[in-house]
Amino acid sequence: MNTRIKALASTLALLALPGIVLAQAYPNKTIRMIVTFPAGGGVDFMGRVVGQKLSERLGQQVVIDNRGGANGITGLQVLMSSPPDGYTICASSAGPLAVNPHVYKSLPYDPLKDFTLISRGVDFPLLLLVHPSLPAKNVKELIALAKTHKFSFASSGSGNADHLAAELFKSMAKIDMVHVPYKGAGPSTVALLAGEVPLMFASIPPTLAHVRSGKLRALGVGGAKRIATLPEVPTISESGLPGYEAYSWGGFLGPHNLPKEIVNRLNKAFTEVLTTKETMDRLLEGGTVATPSTPEEFRTHLASELKKWGEVARSAHIQAD
Repeated sequence: MNTRIKALASTLALLALPGIVLAQAYPNKTIRMIVTFPAGGGVDFMGRVVGQKLSERLGQQVVIDNRGGANGITGLQVLMSSPPDGYTICASSAGPLAVNPHVYKSLPYDPLKDFTLISRGVDFPLLLLVHPSLPAKNVKELIALAKTHKFSFASSGSGNADHLAAELFKSMAKIDMVHVPYKGAGPSTVALLAGEVPLMFASIPPTLAHVRSGKLRALGVGGAKRIATLPEVPTISESGLPGYEAYSWGGFLGPHNLPKEIVNRLNKAFTEVLTTKETMDRLLEGGTVATPSTPEEFRTHLASELKKWGEVARSAHIQAD
């Protein structure tokens, strides 16, 4: 009997060996991090800040590969077609993962079934921004103006988080505004700076410098609390629309069926990077807040966000262009 037990134990040890070897060997070459939006936006900022430090942790270069297009669908399709070996990972956000399923009639992926969730990354507090020519100095004044003037608002694309944040604002404030979608955060910011549109919701990284220079005016923060980056800017809730809360977020994922050993290795590295003071401070400077998590916590968060934004999209009858 003892001989049989020893033989069984040896067999089980051999079966476990490939996973152990895989975890020890990984990574041994360059890792590609797909970013599902063009350079210059919030997700790109997150990917580059975290990717640089991830390279140091893993001992291999992490190369950013911007694959913007179709509200993040293009980049996620590239991820889906990549081998599940840990050498292609992805930085994406609420729009592609939690909003797209509700605004596209046909989507080539299911965010909870077709990817391996690794870790949450950051929260992107959204700012309500207006062109300086608009006379409103706070949210209360903006709502009052919007009841007598039908304003247009920009977004980085139909169905993106900034679009839905504006739709939620419209609904709660009981006002009407005309949506003007652009192809990304960069073009929408340029349009607002030029005065083509009077207002928009936007993540902080691509707009912070313009707010500080006075080229854009921030009326409120979409999150539940003020942010350290712009402590003088009140929340939208305290500035005129009680109970309002909308923000975006970013996270890291891999192809479907990424081996657990690699997921654990990457999650450990992401957690270590995102909890260092240097990284947290760098992210905070750009107006984002580090939010590392376990894969399971990321899945729970995504499921909750799918439910929340699905209700907003259905209420506003949003369909992607």
